[in-house]
Parts: sequence; C-alpha cells; structure tokens
Amino acid sequence: MDKKKIDQIFTRFAARNPTPKTELYYTNDYTLLVAVVLSAQATDVGVNKATKSLFAKVDTPQQMLALGEARLKKNIKTIGLYNAKAKNIIGLSRKLVDEFGGKVPHSREALMTLPGVGRKTANVWLNCALGQHTIAVDTHVFRVANRIGLCKTTTPEKTEIALEKAIPAKWKQHAHHWLILHGRYVCKARKPNCLGCLIRDLCEFKEKTK
Repeated sequence: MDKKKIDQIFTRFAARNPTPKTELYYTNDYTLLVAVVLSAQATDVGVNKATKSLFAKVDTPQQMLALGEARLKKNIKTIGLYNAKAKNIIGLSRKLVDEFGGKVPHSREALMTLPGVGRKTANVWLNCALGQHTIAVDTHVFRVANRIGLCKTTTPEKTEIALEKAIPAKWKQHAHHWLILHGRYVCKARKPNCLGCLIRDLCEFKEKTK
C-alpha cells in the first residue's frame, strides 16, 4: 500500500476518534500492567468485570503480594488461563518490589524481564502509560493490518516491524488503538462489516462483504 493511502486511512481514523484509549480498566501504572497481563487471550470486557472489584482492594505490588496467589485466583477466576496469570502477577509483583522499588520500569527490556510480560504487553504499557509511539500487535492488529493491505506478514513481530516502517510518525502514538478498535467493532474476524467501514474505498481486501 502506498504512503498516501496509508496516510488517508489514519487521517480518517483520527477524524472519527482523535484520542483513542485502551478499553481496559485501570487506576495507575501498576494496575494497567496487571490488566494488560490479564487481557492475554481474553476480552477487555471480561477482564474489566474482574478487575473493577480487584483494583478497589489492590493497586500496588505490595498489596498484591499481601493478597496472595490463592485469593487473587478467586478474584480473577472468570478470566481465561487465570491460574497461570495469577502466578505471573504474583511473580511480577515480587520482582517489582525486589528489583524496581515497587515501580513499573520504563523500558521495554526491563518490562520483558517480568513474569507474564512479553513484547506486546510491554508495548501496550509503554504506549498507554507513557505515550510512547510503540505498536502493540495483538490478534486484531495482525488481522486488520494484513487484511486491509498495510503489510503482508506472517508473525506479530514481523507485523510490528512492517507497521513501524509503513505508518507515518504523526500517527504512531494511536495507531495500534485505531487498528484494535477497527478490528474489534468493524473489521471482525469472521465477517467484516465492509458496508459500515469508513476506509472501505482505501482497503485492499478483495473479498469485501456486501
């Protein structure tokens, strides 16, 4: 896809939603990290149902350690893979206390040393907490970017690299949010709503729905 068309796509996204935000509920930098870890292979809606009551009681790594893994599991048992996620959250909370003074580190490399935090999670946190121009590639971003023609890639990491090159700098801060929301509500996996799509004429997907 040529640069002019890419710029037009994001111009339209920005006109519709100038400052998109994560739909995950959180109260501070730490609870944002916990929420993003919990959101892996789960919906934001499902995560929010569990975390609103959890974060009313726990909003620091010290408080999470005091809560303990068993009680944490009870709070998040409605979320998929909750056993593994609870173990990771306790582990990352311990590491934050022991190695980072109870604060979430501000580098991707340091974030990725925390249990349960991969590249995508780190990128989401850096973008949402610090406003960094990272591009977090989840299933929606991977699908939409390849479907509409922003890139032709086979893995999330290759998609991130391709989008970093393709998307103009002025759009990068919000780019992955726009793509996530587009994939979640319009360009859905099974049947995209092409008739209701604001970039229908720019999209290079050949099998548009009617």
